[in-house]
Amino acid sequence: MTVYLVGAGPGDPGLLTRRGEQLLSEADVVLYDRLVHHSVLALAPLSAELIDVGKRPDGVRPGAALQEEINRLLVKHGQESHTVVRLKGGDPFLFGRGGEEVEALTRAGVPWEVVPGVSSAFGVPAVAGIPVTHRGLSSSVTVVTGRVDDSNTAVGVNWDKLAKVEGTLVILMGMTNRADIAAALVRGGKPASTPTAVIERGSTKDQVVVRTTLGELGEVKLGSPSVIVVGPVAALGVEGSPRPAPAPLAGHTVVVTRSGPRARHLVEALHRAGAETVEVPLTEQVGPSDGGAALRAAAKEAGRYRWAVFTSVNAVDRFMTELRDARALGSTLVAAVGPATADALRAAGVDPDLVPAEHRAAGLVADFPEFSDPHHDSDPDHDPASGSGLSGNLVLFPCAEEAPSTLSEGLETKGWEVRRVNSYRTVALSPPDNWLLERMAQADAVTFTASSSAEAYAGLKGVDGAPLPVPPLVLCIGPTTARDARALGMTGVEEADGASSEGIVAALVRSLAPGS
Repeated sequence: MTVYLVGAGPGDPGLLTRRGEQLLSEADVVLYDRLVHHSVLALAPLSAELIDVGKRPDGVRPGAALQEEINRLLVKHGQESHTVVRLKGGDPFLFGRGGEEVEALTRAGVPWEVVPGVSSAFGVPAVAGIPVTHRGLSSSVTVVTGRVDDSNTAVGVNWDKLAKVEGTLVILMGMTNRADIAAALVRGGKPASTPTAVIERGSTKDQVVVRTTLGELGEVKLGSPSVIVVGPVAALGVEGSPRPAPAPLAGHTVVVTRSGPRARHLVEALHRAGAETVEVPLTEQVGPSDGGAALRAAAKEAGRYRWAVFTSVNAVDRFMTELRDARALGSTLVAAVGPATADALRAAGVDPDLVPAEHRAAGLVADFPEFSDPHHDSDPDHDPASGSGLSGNLVLFPCAEEAPSTLSEGLETKGWEVRRVNSYRTVALSPPDNWLLERMAQADAVTFTASSSAEAYAGLKGVDGAPLPVPPLVLCIGPTTARDARALGMTGVEEADGASSEGIVAALVRSLAPGS
């Protein structure tokens, strides 16, 4: 049982360390701060308990924990749970009171480990193009807090001494007291003309940079979180300051209801396109109702089928777990509905014989060969993809219990006998937390990869108890999901360009940013 103090970085979820991501994926409990991006929280398992212990710049907000309560929670969960992650913005040991938390854990005999993060003191200026040290301008940097006690004043920091220190001054949590801080530094002898930069929400898509002088710092109208840089380096990078490349989905928020590794791929693709994402898995896949008995039986006799057909990664994973050895397929041919399913098969040691041009069930039916009895086949040199290497017309179809009959019925019209085997079932998860519901209600689009997710969304209630508003654009993978979404009363329903992350993003760009 260990408590891990993990630095979440300055804002951009991509700046989380690999070690931090690994621990989050294994966490039983996550205690997180206000500034932690929700995309980072989404890395935690669905089973993890997420506890909001964040505080606002003006003190502890209603429902949030005082530091003593945070310490108590850390000790409690550290003694009861296997892996506890204390997720803190920036770096845990830089003005994050991480030192106090490990002291409490040490007194209680709870093991702990610190996983450093990219500090906003250095990471935010860097992203804005401001080097905190620069040859000929600044050979040192001093980091100081602008809020050091509960009265929210500049009392407690010797600004007179800091005014005389050469180099760069980086002030964190200083926006509330910025006018007092500037006045104190000027009184201490630092020129009012000293270049100063204020960076709000640094490293995120909402980043704003204001260049000013120390004497005019009090007039800057930015909010929190902001990093203040005082010194000659604050004037650097004005002409060559990094500007984000044109992003077609910038300013748009998309709800992602997919879960697991494929959700990460989609989220990353959306972020590259400039979108903000809200990751809210609404369903999960569990074992079939029969406990997997039918799947185990099918795996034992896999070699007797002419074809095995897969329409989801989950079906591949569950079937291959029961099969154990890909060689047991023998001469059975294998079909995959699309690239992701095909990649899952290859990872299990099976190269699919058929991947349709149109990556959906109807496309697989269209490209699937007509049944041909090899005993009556007049052409011994015909394409082996016809399945003539084996006798019989049996097709094994491992799938979800609730999978539509499109594929089974389509293959049967081509003379095949389809043995459908339930490999898993999809169940709804508990409703999201209120803070996620609020973000979902304000989104521009939602993506559904299955009808079950659309049904789960339709059953959600907002914080006011009324049905949760559906975003203006509802993007579905496949005609069945789109049809069912419309049947649930959803409007603005469109189909994605295939099941890949790129296809989903392309459809979103076409609808939300048609001129891009």
